[in-house]
Order: sequence, then structure tokens, then C-alpha cells
Amino acid sequence: MKFSKLAFFTLMIFVLCSSMYAQVLTQDGRSPFVDVIRDVRESVVNIQVEGTRRISQGHRNPIEEEFFRFFGFGTPREQSRPFSAMGSGFIFRRIGNDVYILTNNHVVEGGRDGRISVTLADKDVFQAEIVGLDPDTDLAVIKITVSNNTDVVVAEFGDSEQLEIGEWAIAIGNPFGQLGLHRTVTVGVISAIGRSGLSFGRQSPVLQDYIQTDAAINPGNSGGPLVDINGKVIGVNAAITTTSGGNVGIGFAIPINLAKRISDDFLNHGRVVRAYMGILPQDISPEIRSSLGLNEISGVIVARVENDTPASNAGLQVGDVILEVNNQRIDNVGRFRIVVASCPVNQRIPVRINREGRERTLNVTLVDRGTDVAQTETPPEPASFNLGMRLDTLDSDIARRMNISADEGLLVTQVTPDSPATRAGIRPGDVIIEINRSRIRSIRDYERAIERAERDHLTVILAYVLTRDGTHQFVTFTLE
Repeated sequence: MKFSKLAFFTLMIFVLCSSMYAQVLTQDGRSPFVDVIRDVRESVVNIQVEGTRRISQGHRNPIEEEFFRFFGFGTPREQSRPFSAMGSGFIFRRIGNDVYILTNNHVVEGGRDGRISVTLADKDVFQAEIVGLDPDTDLAVIKITVSNNTDVVVAEFGDSEQLEIGEWAIAIGNPFGQLGLHRTVTVGVISAIGRSGLSFGRQSPVLQDYIQTDAAINPGNSGGPLVDINGKVIGVNAAITTTSGGNVGIGFAIPINLAKRISDDFLNHGRVVRAYMGILPQDISPEIRSSLGLNEISGVIVARVENDTPASNAGLQVGDVILEVNNQRIDNVGRFRIVVASCPVNQRIPVRINREGRERTLNVTLVDRGTDVAQTETPPEPASFNLGMRLDTLDSDIARRMNISADEGLLVTQVTPDSPATRAGIRPGDVIIEINRSRIRSIRDYERAIERAERDHLTVILAYVLTRDGTHQFVTFTLE
């Protein structure tokens, strides 16, 4: 009897496995992925970037500094070194002879002062130019110009809002570019959606809403498409979490709906149009949920409302819990940021909140983050006052991971090489407390201080800083 039960159980497993295997084959016994990737694979390109990068050699002592200044003796504090990088991208639009390619910001940003080469599926090589870079999402658009008789395959976009965990996912790209493994195809599933608060080192984007997949993504795959079972692009492969430098089954892609909006902005406006609300959001902890009597840990609590902003004009208050923005559920600060940034500007959008236990909906008219909150006709020109550092609030996920203990200020999360911040000795982990003796409590405070400096035509900016080593000190940013 025991043998019969064991035999029956074994037989059932065999039948189920055979049935599942049959479901992933076509009627003629082939893998369905063959037809799925046949066309979209031809839209994938190889990207090579060559240029020079300035490398800091550290600070000279005063004697070395004087000799170098007057006689040119000694080791330069900064040196230019050649570099090359490789990645992936895919064609998403053709307008006449102009062919537009989506990829990652971190793949091509080094080509701003260098050379970007694009190799098509037929091995033809073209020189590309940058259409737009968006480090906040790690997306970029580049363009090549082809002849009338050049055939290219344009990838078709899917809808990343309709994704469900467990769906098929196909990654295509050029892993380990130096090995020539062009247009490699790997298959997996959607492991999770809406991943945010992830750190990938210096180039971690601020706005994150990643698709997670176990389809193998390796170095060099960045910028390639993540495709669904219908052959439509659902994401732009962007990053991996690894302990070995290679794939361990945890890869991340930027949702194609976000990529489509960013690319449309570049083509239609020449820049990203990003909405602004004017609050400081904070995640809901179990303790906050309990104290507010909320049913679940969801939404964000308003920790501060900036004056004369869309939020203050609409009546948002400190302590409000934002549950939905523009009919999209808000789960955490990361989701809030990306939903708000993607909303239309100069249009009333519904914001559902919980205020003291009662739900209500406010109508908020968001403005373009690239302009002053007061809707000036032309936004301030920040180029000459780009200090070369990326900042985040002290309640951000990055600040929590870095155990920042400052009471106020803005956290430096990234410093650009060969920038005023680099020359001032600023490092990631430092906290900017004051700019020109004005207290900095928010991103808007910082922007106002920089605008005042620009208006006064200053060439030196004084900052009060809490270093990551715990030392308070004044530093100066010298503008060239």
C-alpha cells in the first residue's frame, strides 16, 4: 500500500512537470521565446564611450603649493586620464534619418566631453550625440544619424503599470563588453515591483521605482531592454545587487512608463519637466501608525510644508498623511517622490489625505520643479553656480543608512569630480548646514541661498559644514 501511494505521488509529479514544460513550448515543440525576441533583439545596440577623466591627487602642502603656483614644479593636484566604458541601449524612435536610443545616464554621461560610438545589429558603427541626461532616474537619450537606406528596428513599448509579480521577463544586452557577447538573451520572471531606497554607490539615482528580476543582468547590460512575453519593452536594465561583481539573480530595471515620459520630455522640451509639491515627506513607522490610529503602515506623513508652494496653497498641513497622489497609491517616501515628479504640472490633481483620523481629498496644482515656486517666466540659470554635489534630506533612506546624526542641514550624497565641491574638500556624508550664513533646512532653502549668490554675482560661497568625521567647519566654494 505504501508503495502504491509513493508510485502514485511520483506519477503525479511527473505529469505536472510534463504539463508545465509543455506550456512553455509552441505547438511545433519550440521555445516561445524564439519568436518573442527575434525582432526586439535587433533593436539593441552596443554603446562605447571614450574620454578623459580628471583624477584628484589630493592636496599639496603649502610649500608645494607655492612652488607649483610660481614655478610649475611638483605634482599637479588633478590629472587627466583616459577612460573607456561599454554598455547597452535600444532604439525606440526614428524621425527621418535621426534614430533615438534609450540607455542609462551612467552609461553615457562620460561622453559629454568625449566620444560615444554606437554599433547596430548589422555591425555598422555611428557616432552619437547626447539628447538628454537625467541622473535623478539614471536615464539618458542619445541620437545617431543614419542614411536613407539604413534599416533599423524600433522596439515597441509595453505598459509597466500592468506588470504582475511572476510574469516572464527577458533581458537583452551586451554583458562584459570586452568579450564581444553582444545581444545576449536571458530569461527569468518579475521578482518584485516598486523597489526603492536602494544604494548603488556614488551613482545611485534619487528617484527609484525599480522592477526587480532574476533574469541575468551583468556588467555591460545596463541600458538594454527588459522585455515581456509579447516582445514589448517593459523596462530599462539599470543595476544589480551582487557580492561577486556578476549576476546573483537580483537585477533592477527602470519601468518603461517612466522612461517613456522622460524621453518624451527630452524630445519635446529639451529637458525633463518634473513636478514639485513643496513638502518634506516622512515614512510611516509602526510607532507613528499606532499613535495616529492608522489601519496600515502606508502613505507618508507631512513633516514640513514649505511656504508659498503648491502644498501650502492647497491647504496641506504638518501631520497630514498622504495616501494617494493623482489616484496613485503612496506606500513610502520613494514612491511619493516618483509619483509627484511624474505628475502633470499646472493642472489640479487630487491628493487624498488622512487628517486626524478623517480622510479627505485636496486639489493641488503642482508646478515645474525647474522654475521658481512663484512661477517666474524664466528659471534661474544654475550652470555657473553648479557646485558639483547632490543633496538629500536628513530623513532620507540614504541618510538613515549612513547613520547621519545632524539635527538640520542637507546631506551630500554625491560629489562630481573637478567641481567646486571637490576643490572645497566636500565628501559624500558631509552635511551642509549654512550657505553664506543662511541656515539650510530644506532643498528650497539651499536653492534660495544659491539664487541670492547668483543675483549678487558672488565668486566665492561660504558654507558651514558638519563633516562625515563629526567636525564642524567653514569651507569655501570658488566659482570659476
